[in-house]
Amino acid sequence: MPASITLSKLSLALPDGRVLFSDLNFSFNQERTGLVGRNGAGKSTLLKLISGELSPTSGKVAVSGRLGVLRQDTTPNAAETIETLFGLSESLSVLRRAEAGEAAALNAADWTLETRLAEALARAGLDVTTETPLASLSGGQRMRAALAALIFAEPDFLLLDEPTNNLDREGRLAVARLLAGWRGGAIVASHDRELLERMDATVELTTLGAARYGGGWSAFEARKALELDAARRDLSEAERQLELTREKTQLAAEKKARKDSAGKRKAARGGAPRLLIGAMKRRAEVSGGELQKLSDRQIAEATADAATAREKIEVLEKMAVRLPSCGLPPGRMVLTLTGVSAGYVPGQAIVQGLSFEVRGAERIALAGANGSGKSTLLNVITGALAPFEGEARVHVPFVMLDQQVGLLDPAGTILNNFRRLNPQADENACRAALARFRFRADAALQPVATLSGGERLRAGLACVLGGASPPQLLILDEPTNHLDIASLEAVEAGLVAYDGALLVVSHDEAFLARIGITRRLELKSGRLTGS
Repeated sequence: MPASITLSKLSLALPDGRVLFSDLNFSFNQERTGLVGRNGAGKSTLLKLISGELSPTSGKVAVSGRLGVLRQDTTPNAAETIETLFGLSESLSVLRRAEAGEAAALNAADWTLETRLAEALARAGLDVTTETPLASLSGGQRMRAALAALIFAEPDFLLLDEPTNNLDREGRLAVARLLAGWRGGAIVASHDRELLERMDATVELTTLGAARYGGGWSAFEARKALELDAARRDLSEAERQLELTREKTQLAAEKKARKDSAGKRKAARGGAPRLLIGAMKRRAEVSGGELQKLSDRQIAEATADAATAREKIEVLEKMAVRLPSCGLPPGRMVLTLTGVSAGYVPGQAIVQGLSFEVRGAERIALAGANGSGKSTLLNVITGALAPFEGEARVHVPFVMLDQQVGLLDPAGTILNNFRRLNPQADENACRAALARFRFRADAALQPVATLSGGERLRAGLACVLGGASPPQLLILDEPTNHLDIASLEAVEAGLVAYDGALLVVSHDEAFLARIGITRRLELKSGRLTGS
């Protein structure tokens, strides 16, 4: 029987009473499936329900086949090694005894084991031995090793929760290669659009349930574009119906007014008994009230249909932003680094002899493996770290947004933060600027501390770029980590509209392509390559 995962009337209520899933019915077959959805939609929770780590409020999960589960947290204990991660301690012990000539182990030994293990580690891009402690590896290396161990065990289904989070470029490519060669089933919860592009199918998780789309990310986007076109047609039809309803009710009201007026003129001429005239008047009043109620109900229904259509477009439509110009002249010197060496321990430079300059509205990606010195370099540029040698000078107004968006006061609302950072802006200007980043009305009054990672970065961009005079240089450190795709697209829209210079640290190639990077600098062993 082919392996499969079936969700039947699956429901889950959170401790705070919020219903995350309700009567969810869905099946996963043996294909590589990308699981997408907004932060909070329940992607990680669904994987935990499938693996049995969580129990549903009602309904059931039926799994046919073996599961291999990869968690986001791969923090090891001190005793763990590559050997224990792969679960091969006993098999390798038997093999070593057989190699030593122990007769009892000769028949039980798997003589292909070491070769297969070496191939699995090589596919993951890892140059390690079975005795290598996991604690000696970087987070990205541990993630790759954990995925290689899962694939080596040959389960029927892989459950992967954000497998490329916090990985450098090399790590992301290694994960993609491992999955490309996988022929079993896989459910991959991810916002990495490069990885999602390699999936056989994409499942979107929303409050309405789960919907499957054939193909990878680009096929999913194309289908969503068709849905947006259909939603726009629905809105056009809803608005047309609303206008027709208003015209119809107006004509009915005018017709009744004419009829009532004729009745009044007839009564004024006399000839009808007073009792009959009174009855006619009461009927006119009743029918007039009923007509008004009918008209009000029809207009209310047509208005509600139009509002629903607009809300659907709001969900489907990618955010577009218009921003004031930062006024950066073409060719203006923005940033210069001359012979910069820096680090945190005297005599131990992390970056060495760095020299480059930025002119005009360049869009520069600062790349490099984890630990290559990117954050150190940003600290030097922003003045947070004094160099051992050389000089770094920023010649224009600039702002840096780190991964925590520390520029914002967590205790304040989005509106309060905007006014603090843009003291010259009046209430209307503040509201208009925040609305451009979809913080409308009461949404602008949310405390920053309550925002998700994506909302916080979007709020940071709104406060920095939405003022009358945006900075002429914007520095971003790993802006896409932990963001859902809707948040990513909102951030991209803001950056596309920005006309200043950009210096961005990111391993997300899809993100870099969408914001129009014009130059790439790469750090290797503390030195720059690229131009």
